[in-house]
Amino acid sequence: MRALICGAGIAGLTLAWHLERAGWHVEMVERAPEFRTGGYMIDFYGAGYEVAERMGLAARLHERRYPFTELDYVNRDGLRTSGFVLPPSFREVVSLLRGDLARTVAEEVRAPVRYACTVEAVHQDGQDVTVTLTGGLRRTVDLLVGADGAHSRVRELVFGPEDGYVRYLGHHVAACILTDRELNAQVGQRYQMLTVPGLMAGAYALRQDRLALLFLRREADPSLPADPAATLRDHFGELGWILPAALPRLPADLYYDQVTQVRMESWSRGRVVLLGDACQAVSLFAAHGASMAMAAAWILADELRGGDLAVALARYEERMRPTIAEVQELGRRFIEWMAPSSRLRITVRDWTFRLATLPGADRLFLNFLTPGGHNLIRRRVDQLAGG
Repeated sequence: MRALICGAGIAGLTLAWHLERAGWHVEMVERAPEFRTGGYMIDFYGAGYEVAERMGLAARLHERRYPFTELDYVNRDGLRTSGFVLPPSFREVVSLLRGDLARTVAEEVRAPVRYACTVEAVHQDGQDVTVTLTGGLRRTVDLLVGADGAHSRVRELVFGPEDGYVRYLGHHVAACILTDRELNAQVGQRYQMLTVPGLMAGAYALRQDRLALLFLRREADPSLPADPAATLRDHFGELGWILPAALPRLPADLYYDQVTQVRMESWSRGRVVLLGDACQAVSLFAAHGASMAMAAAWILADELRGGDLAVALARYEERMRPTIAEVQELGRRFIEWMAPSSRLRITVRDWTFRLATLPGADRLFLNFLTPGGHNLIRRRVDQLAGG
């Protein structure tokens, strides 16, 4: 069996890993000019981590993790206003850069990746699917997988324009990595965030004197600015903390996008199937995107072992859809916690974090932050495995 996977991110690479070991011939295309490094910091655990363990990747992930044990909210002077020290039940969480997770999977994938390339046309005849790629290249395969993100080209070609599926959540997001020894030391080995109504800036110290930055901005207009760096300086430049030193140094490869979720009635059509953010985007607010991407890839590969493609694709969706719906609901609920819209909400959040430090309160707090609680996500891959 032959598969073409569009998108060499976490979802696409994980699927390639599994299909290769099931005897498939796999080829990948990626619209980025090269492998995407960096990205923002993620907390990786639950179903995705269970899949990574089954793939034999856990040891390498722990080598690349960062010792994140504390979350601090700070004010304009950099003084802590509230925070949360992770309880022992959280210590299994692996905090690492999204790009480091993708690289860990990529190191075990044999399939060739054609960069600066995407899908330009798709034709199905019932027996196979013919795909035209950038530059006029053609491939005829048994399965085309669109794992190319929330702005999926495969989804657009096969299912229609993205405005029918992408739901804007009222925020813009930006992320980048700087190299600065002084800022790195100032932030230290904890995640720090500064929030004012409608704006959030976060920072985390990385190895080699680097600093990961994340920005959220409430914005009614979903259209993206022509100059993202200038937009960030305009909105965040007067907030204090480390921002006056960091904002003038934003790199050219700054990531800037809408915060969105993707909701679709069907994830496949004929011999074309969507995976990861292309059909299941849960949003930055949900914080389980990477985990869900790996779990979904594992489920899809598991179903494809059955032989009947139509049945496999239907079963993949049946098994994953309830979990995705639950995590998306979590993301919508968490918006006002991660990016509060008023000073009152910021005050309520700060007091909630203070109360979470009381004996026994950490479990109640965790049940709010995760869909059904941490143990539910942790068990989910076994539930999915049972169909």
